[in-house]
Amino acid sequence: MRSLSSTLTSILLLPFSGCLMGPSFEPPRTDMAQDWSSPIAANVSDGQGDITAWWKQFHDPVLDALVETALVSNRDLGVAEARVREARAFRGIAAADLRPSGGVSGSYTYEGSPKPPKIDKGSPVTLGVSDGPAGTAGSITIRGDNFTLGRTFADAGNTTSISLTPGGVDTPDRTQDLFSTGFDARWELDVFGGVRRGIEAADADMDAAQDNLHDVQVILTSEVARNYFELRGAQARLDITRQNIAAQQNTLSITSLRFEAGLTSGLDARQAQAQLSLTQSQVPFLEFSILASIYRLAVLTGQMPQPLVDQLALAAPLPDMPPIVPVGLPSDLLRRRPDIRRSEHQLHAATARIGVAVADLFPRFSMTGKTGASVSDLANMNLGDAAFWSFGPSIQFPIFDRSRIRANIAVQNARQESALSTYEQTVLLAMEDAERSLASYAKEQARRAALEESTLASKQAVQLANDLYTEGLADFLNVLQAQGSLFVTQDQLVQSEQRVSQNLVAIYKAIGGGWPADFGATRSTVNETTKAPPSALSGAEPSAFAPKQPSQ
Repeated sequence: MRSLSSTLTSILLLPFSGCLMGPSFEPPRTDMAQDWSSPIAANVSDGQGDITAWWKQFHDPVLDALVETALVSNRDLGVAEARVREARAFRGIAAADLRPSGGVSGSYTYEGSPKPPKIDKGSPVTLGVSDGPAGTAGSITIRGDNFTLGRTFADAGNTTSISLTPGGVDTPDRTQDLFSTGFDARWELDVFGGVRRGIEAADADMDAAQDNLHDVQVILTSEVARNYFELRGAQARLDITRQNIAAQQNTLSITSLRFEAGLTSGLDARQAQAQLSLTQSQVPFLEFSILASIYRLAVLTGQMPQPLVDQLALAAPLPDMPPIVPVGLPSDLLRRRPDIRRSEHQLHAATARIGVAVADLFPRFSMTGKTGASVSDLANMNLGDAAFWSFGPSIQFPIFDRSRIRANIAVQNARQESALSTYEQTVLLAMEDAERSLASYAKEQARRAALEESTLASKQAVQLANDLYTEGLADFLNVLQAQGSLFVTQDQLVQSEQRVSQNLVAIYKAIGGGWPADFGATRSTVNETTKAPPSALSGAEPSAFAPKQPSQ
């Protein structure tokens, strides 16, 4: 009895002994630069700062309202939130495998067997008595067409035969009702950690879904701001175009009056009309750009376009730039960018599933139990004589499926290698995104400064050309050239101001702004490079940065 008790105790403690198959995940160690290689603008700092709600740094109430509406009503965000709930539910399914399973059952059956042959009335029968010495045992047999009846007797004489015609004989039906009920339970002991590895993979999938939600938030907020600045930029360009149209209409009036007075030829008036018509052709394009931006904002905020058309039709200037933009260091991207964190969790899940596959190579131990009762009369249902029960361990060991299991292990190893490459590529793309955004922001600021000087000079040139032409000291071609140059430089200046704002948005997006990043939970080790041992049961050497895999 003591031996049996010790054995059961050992079996029950096996799931808690920490035996896990497959590699244990360790965050990839990535060599990150200590500083940015891109030129940094004057208002960009490598210090830390709260960029959770970075759009509020522009101090634009309309932009704030649009972003807040999008974070509540955007449909892509709703899809991402649903996937988080889905991942949590899958985690619950995986965790349920650690607990015993059981259920209550009940059934009713009506059963029977074929009836014995019926002796028909009038069937001829034969009576036979066996010979034997007097006083000895004998037998009598009655045989019919489809039956035989026999009986033993004490005295026997000479054998004789007679014919009998018995009456009809029938037998009762051999049927019955059967009621049964019971409770059965089964508990598979996670001896080799396959279930726990599955829970680990489900946890990683849940974290990846959460980071995917954060990534959608980052993309959404940046898209709302980018399209809002595009809207304000198009409205500013339309305003400048209309100002130039008004100036060119005035020039056309002057040339027409001079032509009517015989001071100039009709060429000047025709050239002025051509310049005016060319400028007017920009109006429909800019009006469409305004509507397109509003329509896009309607989609991003999850509403029909007409309310936004009415709300945003009134032009407003581009908001001012924040005084300081904290971008942190390159190593902060590993913790701030949700797409990197998502790829890391996906790598974690792929690593854990190797352990799930490896555990299939080993036996499965289960404890099963069952109790119940079965009666023919429902009124007699009790746990007395009609009750039954069973309890005991069971073991399943794969023998002929090992080739399939090893093939599945190879599949999981390949998926882990793919997830690792995806993670490394995500890190590289994140660095490219951040470096390009920083460089573009700095260079566009320099370009805007040059365009501001060009615009100021063009305004002075237009004024001087008009004065000289009015006094008859310059050709009208100089006026046309000066006006055309002013319109181009003003339009380019507005576009540059728009790009500066959008490039700043790109910086916030590239460094992972727009969600509450947890900088206290560092999940990746930076500035170190390592090479991991081969994947479980795989002869191939993985690439650098792969997670370490301890002994099974």
